[in-house]
Amino acid sequence: MRIHSPEFEAMAARVRRVTELTSRLNVLPFEDETGKAELFAQILGRPLPARVTIYPPFYTDHGLNLDLAERVFINQNCTFLDYAGIRLAERVMVGPKVTFITSGHPVDPEERRRYLTGAPIDVAENVWIGAGATILPGVSIGRDAVVAAGAVVADDVPPATLVTGAKATPRRQW
Repeated sequence: MRIHSPEFEAMAARVRRVTELTSRLNVLPFEDETGKAELFAQILGRPLPARVTIYPPFYTDHGLNLDLAERVFINQNCTFLDYAGIRLAERVMVGPKVTFITSGHPVDPEERRRYLTGAPIDVAENVWIGAGATILPGVSIGRDAVVAAGAVVADDVPPATLVTGAKATPRRQW
């Protein structure tokens, strides 16, 4: 998406609106279930599914492309940058401070400030994502997998697999 295009401007307006809504959500008393439900419906564009648990603070930049199935659990201080789409299937558990990122910028310095890139994230049933993990654009995580605390997930995770670690490795120079 080209930055400052009509599509970008519409997205930016949505980000401002959702930031205002999540700011309100994150200061509600914890027991205000009605207030939280009303704000989540505005943030997501629909009511939360049955038995979804989200502990504030909660952050998202778009909301409309965040698809949560029943019995999803999201712990405190998680961030969902969902413009390109994030799907969490049934019984997914998300630890505190997990970040899902579906958008970014091109690596080329000339293109970096002119475009946004993006790819959806898909998390299958019964996945556990540990505290502080980061899930990057385009990743799919298979059923029953576990993402260890602090892991940076840049590649698909097969079903029933434990992934660990965060390692920044030089890939190329310019």
